[in-house]
Amino acid sequence: MKVVGFAGFSGSGKTTLVEQLIPELRLRGLRVSVVKHAHHSFDIDHPGKDTYRHREAGAFEVVAASDKRLMLVREFEQPATLSVHHLLAELYQGVDWVLVEGFKDSDLLKVEVWRAPEPGQVAKPVRYPEDDFVVAVATDAPQGLPVPTQLPLLDLNSPAQVVDWLLQYEHRFEYHWDLHGGLVPCAPQ
Repeated sequence: MKVVGFAGFSGSGKTTLVEQLIPELRLRGLRVSVVKHAHHSFDIDHPGKDTYRHREAGAFEVVAASDKRLMLVREFEQPATLSVHHLLAELYQGVDWVLVEGFKDSDLLKVEVWRAPEPGQVAKPVRYPEDDFVVAVATDAPQGLPVPTQLPLLDLNSPAQVVDWLLQYEHRFEYHWDLHGGLVPCAPQ
């Protein structure tokens, strides 16, 4: 599988870009998964549903499946901090690309998403000068970047261009299974 992260401040357009990249990759015949960093209080299950009732009764894991979908909910007995690598290990091995949103401090190769500020607002800082894992910047205003860079600049408003760039350099994003069944990311290049 190939794994690429998308990092940037809230409101930069990470979610919108990832959402637009999924159909672009699928149009090219590729299977796509997404890993998203969530806040500690998120929930995908709802009161009154059987799976919610099982979880509330104390089940450690609840798996629900149909002919169209599978859902796994795991309750941690103690607060747990999972790395992005733990989450990637949970994914189906037959996926072509994994788009990771958040996990800005991870050691995954990532595209920084930076949007020009609205009039009267202050520009958000950038991560790429200090983060060796940022390999490109997706932006709507390359001339407005607060720090000059030699990194590739991708058009934030052109998901097809971003996908073209990802596919051109896909070898850089390989994420291999090791002999023990774990995943091993490639190093920055």
